Amino acid sequence: MASRIRVGVIGTGRIGQLHARHLARNITQASLVAVSDVAISAAERCAADLDVPYVTDDYRDILSDPDVEAVVICSSTDTHTQIIKDAARAGRHVFCEKPIDVDLARIDSALDAVDRAGIKFQVGFNRRFDPSFRRLRAGVLAGDIGEPHILRITSRDPAPPPIEYIRVSGGIFLDMTTHDFDMARFLIGSEVEEIYTSGAVRVDPAIGQAGDLDTAVITLRFANGVLGTIDNSRQAVYGYDQRVEVFGSAGMIQADNSFANTVVLSDARNVARDLPLNFFMDRYIESYVAEMTAFVDCILNDQQPEVTGVDGRIPVIMGYAARRSYEQRRPVRLDEIASA
Repeated sequence: MASRIRVGVIGTGRIGQLHARHLARNITQASLVAVSDVAISAAERCAADLDVPYVTDDYRDILSDPDVEAVVICSSTDTHTQIIKDAARAGRHVFCEKPIDVDLARIDSALDAVDRAGIKFQVGFNRRFDPSFRRLRAGVLAGDIGEPHILRITSRDPAPPPIEYIRVSGGIFLDMTTHDFDMARFLIGSEVEEIYTSGAVRVDPAIGQAGDLDTAVITLRFANGVLGTIDNSRQAVYGYDQRVEVFGSAGMIQADNSFANTVVLSDARNVARDLPLNFFMDRYIESYVAEMTAFVDCILNDQQPEVTGVDGRIPVIMGYAARRSYEQRRPVRLDEIASA
């Protein structure tokens, strides 16, 4: 194996461009050698910006290149599983943006192909690599707060996505809360057994007309006895609201929002500071670099990726359980979904 992994990016939309830029400029052990997108003009712009030597509108061209060792899948969700299976057959390591798919049977078929091929496979749950959340998890695991009792996750976007996106996203629980479901498992180190959801349309009636929700409070019951809550909103007018707290028998540990600066203005009228960061790429920029660095490192060092296919599958189950709970107005056990 070479000292630098030759990588191709499949899909050059917003997140694909971000990963491509990091691979080209910020990750010294990787070489970005190819990009593809069904919209060839988007791929060409990305390649020109980053001096990428090969551009195509067909991802299979990248997989057939013997010099490409790994691919980063950033295409639309409905294409993920087919590309994963094709990449596995070609012996290419795979990083895939979340979700793997919205259908459990298709996820299972893709993960089976990965297992049979013996390739490295990492799912893009970047928040696991956020320095604040990693420090919080380390404190929980070290026993700094004693036995964990309560987890509280607040996750609110500054503005809702376009209605066109909502219609095809799989809904709030699969496109937004999925990150929070993964964080819940990551931070507590135990599986969620039961979910209860209250949801509403409080931001935009058009979201409800599209069959989705924009506001939700989700209660989690973990196998180790911890109780958790996740509150989501599609619109926090003050910025990107990302906070976590774990309360335990010996104390509490929490991670607050990130700000562009640490200035606090105090005068006779109030004490104030600037608003928190307003865009997920600003808030989590370090984590995106860290997760891709970890993917490249696991290939170079022949190690298991930190975020596996199973880690990608379970939040989809949780998303279905959350939706069923909302629709049926009752707690739903995850094994109801997993065994369906």
